[in-house]
Amino acid sequence: MTTVVGPDVLARCRELVDPALREAVDGLHPWVAEMAAYSMGWCEVGGAPAAASGGKGVRQALAVLGAEVSGAPGRAGVPAAVAVELVHVFSLLHDDIMDGDAARRGRPSVWKAYGTGPAVLAGDGLFALAVGTLAGAGSGAVRRLSVALSDLVHGQADDLLFATRPWRGPERVRPDEYRTMAEHKTGALLGCAAALGALLGGAPPATVAALDRTGRHLGIAFQIVDDVLGIWGDPQVTGKPVHSDLRERKKTFPILAALDSPTPAAARLARLLESDGPLSETADLIEECGGRSAALAEARRHLAFAEPAHELRPLLDYLLRRDL
Repeated sequence: MTTVVGPDVLARCRELVDPALREAVDGLHPWVAEMAAYSMGWCEVGGAPAAASGGKGVRQALAVLGAEVSGAPGRAGVPAAVAVELVHVFSLLHDDIMDGDAARRGRPSVWKAYGTGPAVLAGDGLFALAVGTLAGAGSGAVRRLSVALSDLVHGQADDLLFATRPWRGPERVRPDEYRTMAEHKTGALLGCAAALGALLGGAPPATVAALDRTGRHLGIAFQIVDDVLGIWGDPQVTGKPVHSDLRERKKTFPILAALDSPTPAAARLARLLESDGPLSETADLIEECGGRSAALAEARRHLAFAEPAHELRPLLDYLLRRDL
């Protein structure tokens, strides 16, 4: 297989998957299909065509590359790519409601644009469509997707519960707990994408399992890099307001790593996070405590686990470097 790098491989895979993805969405109830299309950046509210960002297509790419790693043509992984992308969008629709996020990728979230009930309905429709897409795709495909979904729910539950826990003391959230949450919430679906592509490409069980592990490590790295971007990223690139994660006091990896630092700055950081006051100096404190460097080192450590999957390496490197 010839592997191209970075955005090129993402664009190539999106071009391969997009027709099948659009065909699947068109099979939904017209109103639900419009909300799904809006969430993917294909249309505006009301159905007028749009060219908004629908995301990078990482999960689609992993499914296509998983098939290619197995020696099959990329199109063998298209049903997996469609199913996993539908699940991903379903999870985003529900995540935005749970987190109260009013915007995604520079536009109103689906629940803000259409209402909470309709957004839940659209997510449910996408979930059902994902399962149906894999129903005839071969032995073990639906079961593998089901395991990933269970892990995703597990990770989302932990993430929501983290918000109720203190910043300091024995009940605080520790970095190792965060890693487990990120593996479930983000890594499970990435691992599922690569593994399903390989499964549909006819790969042996050992290859399927190895790609699942690779995707899970990638998910941890991906989530941690997102955390770094949520504090230090360029709003013009990330689509998030500057220091948005800080204002929401999210327990992200750079903050948790900084709080584990045995320094006076870490204690000062904890006091700021516990207060109701402004957090203007918090980003500098996190960096002073080593939170940023620890986060990037952790992301690189998890990408190192993906070294055996050398065909995926250019994509993995791009995802670590993105927008930093």
